[in-house]
Amino acid sequence: MTGVPLLDPEIPLPPDFPNRMLTHMFASPIETDIAPSGTLLGLLQRGRGDGWLHALAAPRPDAVAALNHCVLRDPRPDWQLEHRSLYYARLYRELDAPLDAIGEHLFDPVDALEECEQRTGLALSVLGHLVTAGRQDALALLRRYAVTGANWRWALDELAVREDDAGLRELGPAILARFPGTEAGERALIEAVRDSFEPRPWHLWAEDPARSGQRERLARALEIGDFDRWQRQLRPPTPQPGWSVRAVLDWAREGYEQTPRQWREAAAARCLGAVAGPGDREVLLRAAVEGPSPVVRAAALRHLAERGDPAVFELIQRAAEEPDEELAQAAVTAYARMNDDGALRQARGWLERTDELGRTAAVMLARRGSAPDAPGVLAALRRVVRTRGTDAKELRALVEGSARLAIGPAVPVLRHIYRQTISSQLRGHTARALAVTDPTFASGFAVECLWDCEEETREVAAHHAATADARVLDRLRSLAADPAEQEGVQTAVRGRLAPS
Repeated sequence: MTGVPLLDPEIPLPPDFPNRMLTHMFASPIETDIAPSGTLLGLLQRGRGDGWLHALAAPRPDAVAALNHCVLRDPRPDWQLEHRSLYYARLYRELDAPLDAIGEHLFDPVDALEECEQRTGLALSVLGHLVTAGRQDALALLRRYAVTGANWRWALDELAVREDDAGLRELGPAILARFPGTEAGERALIEAVRDSFEPRPWHLWAEDPARSGQRERLARALEIGDFDRWQRQLRPPTPQPGWSVRAVLDWAREGYEQTPRQWREAAAARCLGAVAGPGDREVLLRAAVEGPSPVVRAAALRHLAERGDPAVFELIQRAAEEPDEELAQAAVTAYARMNDDGALRQARGWLERTDELGRTAAVMLARRGSAPDAPGVLAALRRVVRTRGTDAKELRALVEGSARLAIGPAVPVLRHIYRQTISSQLRGHTARALAVTDPTFASGFAVECLWDCEEETREVAAHHAATADARVLDRLRSLAADPAEQEGVQTAVRGRLAPS
């Protein structure tokens, strides 16, 4: 354990902090509540290195129960970006934990009714890593689920990069039995082959010399799938309106008035970029102020912002204060996309605003500001944590800005974010900021980061963790010898272990 306190008393807590701490630990498989960061479950849900270390020190039944809870109730705020599977698989291996709970979860009757792949995706990914580590029980579960489970494509993708040719060929008839020999079945097969993430099994089955009927069926599916992909590349992504400013704006309005509504702000702004000239400025200014629908105003605003029009800031501020939420958000987004010096100067004027426009101004200063902007960035960082908590969307930019501007007084806030955020991605950015700003990082958080769930966070730790801690060298050697570890981490580890 790092021995670092869980909370910094100097950081004001969000208003809902007591309720957040009392939140029930158990929830649905999709909307999993996160336990307090000082508990074993909370640490494991966040993917923190300290969670790993606490689990190895805890009674084994408690550690296995917490680990199963995490894998069966995916705790990631963004399951498509954040990593947990290798982290949890390594812990299953260290604890020699049984996979019975995963099997019960995969083959629960609800699986046939649940279309969301998030329910089983993390468990299947963990099994994939365990297969790589030699767990035959994990391989058996993956093979069985690929044949009978609802999220079979994910299981097949895991097998595709781990199973040998002979094992995959055996699965061919069972997988193809999912697609009846009807017209609808053939269409479904073509779509499955065309959209597969890992095509290796389909090609193996199409080349299987022992099954001629299977070869013919898949050869046709592969050919049609390739043709479909080619056709997709030829289709224009959006309708093409008439080439005039008025026609573009009318096209945006028509989409807004359809049922269901189509918000064509971005596409219309791109079209305006192709057809609008200097003589159209007054028309666009009027459209941004008094357009017949919010999307027309939004498209005109976005176009003017992309051109850096000097009048756009007043228009953005006016639109950002409108009651129409889509228009207000579009105005803020238009400003956030600006990258000229005028936008940076305006950010300093909007920094004290407490609305989203003010937070966007702070983000711009964090990304592009200079040393004199450091106090303003620090004030915004503290304000966001105090009012919006440790998972606000603006924090990544503010944290990165603290590192870029080397804001030493931000360290207490950064430590608090590191401990409390449920986002392993944000924690990784915070670790990199602490490596720049916190003189105690090497002997503190960097040590636990060696066990973090995120590759980039482990890489930061491999560069910085102080080897005076006996655990550090052992962990560096373990990472160097682990074939599942990512190349960037191993490169950093080898650099630390190489004789100087």
